Amino acid sequence: MNLKLIIAATIVAVTIGFTQGGAAQAAQTISISAQNFMFSPATITVKAGATVTWVNHDEEPHTIFNDAGLFRSSALDTNESFSYTFDKPGTYHYVCTIHPRMAGTIIVE
Repeated sequence: MNLKLIIAATIVAVTIGFTQGGAAQAAQTISISAQNFMFSPATITVKAGATVTWVNHDEEPHTIFNDAGLFRSSALDTNESFSYTFDKPGTYHYVCTIHPRMAGTIIVE
């Protein structure tokens, strides 16, 4: 009888942990498109811990370069991607080093 109570209590505790934002809550993933020689969306706001993935949809290569040197991709060919996880709050600017007019901003809360 006590074993049944312990099992039931464990199931309830695990269920509560998952529904209150425990391990069941997945990290945020955002996609940014490089297309028509611009990033879209150009500015986004995400939560700390979010992963941003840039995907090149142009026929020309593009790079993702943070002006503070925190992240830098190699040249991305068509349909290639680059991802970075933003762990700390702040404002992060980036450009394509091949086409410097392509620029964007990530705001991390």
